[in-house]
Amino acid sequence: MMENNQKNEKPRPPIVVVMGHVDHGKTSLLDYIRKTNVTAREAGGITQSVGAYEIEHNAKKITFIDTPGHEAFSKMRTRGAQAADLAILVVAGDEGVKPQTKEALSQIQAAKLPFIVAINKIDKPDINLEKVKNELLTAGILLEGYGGDVSWQAISAKTGQGVQELLDLILLAAEMENLKYDPQVQAKGIIVEALRDNRRGIVVSVIVENGTLKLGENITTPTASGKIKSLKNFLGADVKFLEPSAPALILGFDSLPQIGEEFLTGEINFNLMEMPLPVAKKALAAKGENSDKIKVVLKADNSGSLEVLSDIIKAIPSAKPVVILGQSVGRINEGDFRLAVGNQALIIGFKTKLDPTADSLQKLSPITIISSDIIYELVKKFEDYLDSFREPDAVGELEVLAVFGKSEKNSSAGKQGKQTVGGKIIKGLIKNQQKFEVWRNEQSFVKGRILNLQEQRKDVAEAGTGKEVGLMVEAGDIIKVGDKLKFFVQ
Repeated sequence: MMENNQKNEKPRPPIVVVMGHVDHGKTSLLDYIRKTNVTAREAGGITQSVGAYEIEHNAKKITFIDTPGHEAFSKMRTRGAQAADLAILVVAGDEGVKPQTKEALSQIQAAKLPFIVAINKIDKPDINLEKVKNELLTAGILLEGYGGDVSWQAISAKTGQGVQELLDLILLAAEMENLKYDPQVQAKGIIVEALRDNRRGIVVSVIVENGTLKLGENITTPTASGKIKSLKNFLGADVKFLEPSAPALILGFDSLPQIGEEFLTGEINFNLMEMPLPVAKKALAAKGENSDKIKVVLKADNSGSLEVLSDIIKAIPSAKPVVILGQSVGRINEGDFRLAVGNQALIIGFKTKLDPTADSLQKLSPITIISSDIIYELVKKFEDYLDSFREPDAVGELEVLAVFGKSEKNSSAGKQGKQTVGGKIIKGLIKNQQKFEVWRNEQSFVKGRILNLQEQRKDVAEAGTGKEVGLMVEAGDIIKVGDKLKFFVQ
């Protein structure tokens, strides 16, 4: 695979997903945008089967994922990738924040997507914008002009009022994200829809994220492969190539790929049918947590280094037995991936790199690779990996219900940042200055410490189960609504 070259990079249009509570106007907004920006003849038909469409606004393109809360978005999110660059959170001006609004916000935050709030239905006589803004504040969304930096626009998807201004905000947000692509690398993107058609066979719609998608090229996902025999744009016109962030319709897959998977084009020298990646996707994503052993494949640049690596790995204390499935000299290759995937193992490499085939496989597989040219760094990475299997009992646990203001970088603490959050203690006792782990989607991903603890806006030394508290914290990443802070014996 060609390496990305910054000299080749070009700006690419944003991919946008629209989310929010049922009946708040997600579909109506998308319909208005499509009908206004795509001609009536082109607005239906093919766009429905592609699952996405492209518009032009102020001579710039925007790609919308057609179905609100599209399945591809949610599936990509669970795989740790993103099916969109930006999100629009639609909130009805006559109803305000509802349960699905909060759920959509959690999904947006979990995917770490920048987003814009669209307050819809302003054509109705009974709306109360101030009430909606206050409810958004309570939900942890700090709008511009209300102490935060989240852009917002009042709109009517029915009359079109404010929609052009909303599109302006999307282009501005996209410009801030500095979205780029390299037209010279192999195409990469997302599977949005896949179905069997009695007449045409397997029909797959995709969105291109990088590179140039070309007619006649091989195309591969973790579960399917084929050759692009027919390539159409979202309007149904035959094309020879497409660049990001274009939606496309492809014929030529040998079997159905899964919605939400990533695809790559070009020559990839391995047989997917011999490689049980679907099993690996499920098991390895959980880092082997259902296994009673930790299985590893070792690689090093020479036999002496390999022997040292093997001895060190065997000597590291672990909550589960460490089993070395294989060890060899040279670059990490296709055979190492087959062995790791088939046995739900991780690969540890010392002074070695991935060969081109392995590099391609890494982009399609959830295999964990730990590598370094410095032995103590490698040992530290492996020890951190082993720590993820340690499950001490938490002495206290808090659910984050609100986040106030932006994280402030603390120069004296390197990457640590200060943040103010509010939450409810759902277990045990927490104390001021206590350290914690931040858990998201049932996994620990960063550590932090309480700098100040308050109950009913008064400083307290500790608080127990059922209490709602405010915390000034210092953590290695931004804490989100819905996260859990877990406190352990120290």
